[in-house]
Amino acid sequence: MKFRVAPDLARAPELVAARGNAVGQPMIVLATTPSTNDEAKRGARQGAAHGTTWVAEEQTEGRGRQGRAWVSSRGESLVFSVLIRVGCPPSRLPTIALVAGLAVRDAVARAAPGASVVLKWPNDVLVEGRKVAGVLVEAMTAGRKVDAVVVGVGINVHTRQFPDDLGDRATSVALVATEPVDRAEILADTLAGLDRDLHLVVARGLGLVHARLVAADALAGRRVRGESGDAGTAAGIDDEGRLKVRRDDGTVERWTAGEVHLVENGG
Repeated sequence: MKFRVAPDLARAPELVAARGNAVGQPMIVLATTPSTNDEAKRGARQGAAHGTTWVAEEQTEGRGRQGRAWVSSRGESLVFSVLIRVGCPPSRLPTIALVAGLAVRDAVARAAPGASVVLKWPNDVLVEGRKVAGVLVEAMTAGRKVDAVVVGVGINVHTRQFPDDLGDRATSVALVATEPVDRAEILADTLAGLDRDLHLVVARGLGLVHARLVAADALAGRRVRGESGDAGTAAGIDDEGRLKVRRDDGTVERWTAGEVHLVENGG
């Protein structure tokens, strides 16, 4: 059976082009692919331009951080990858991930007004405490410089049922929105936000968007534990994109990457 792209996704290139942003053009819309990030990396090696975006109706081998699978059924999710060509040191990659997460957060909030939409450092977007989207940033380097960055995004848009192991941790835009949601609109809003903030942050750090990150921070003031077992109270995100964590002895650490878990009941 030949899969087709649903009408809401099929109109995405026209909608994004009308906004006039560099990020999101050209756009390649695929009925199915193993991974949009792999499509983008292949495109980067073949000389694709900055801002080129790959969108898929179905993704069969999508992945999140640490190799986790990202389930993307036809007609339910919005999965896409953006090729970013910026000359920057690897230390800027966390800021790119946060800017992408903030763009997703703002787009979801616009689609679901009234819902609590926050950013969980380093790359998850939560609605009412449940994950609605994730960002995966992969760099292609040349020596000590980043030659290209692939920003992969997965958003649960129309999903109404999740596997048992995700049922209490995941949600979708449709489950929290009061009006019908449109994947093309969410995509266009996300790309517009990324286009607006990306180059400023790469050049100057997070200072110009820092207040928005603070307002959207899901972890601030909450007890957290890192992959190494270190624990403390999250104390915000610094201008380099690092998570500040206040240990029990009062010292403040800055975590640069890794999985962060909320610790219930102060344990």
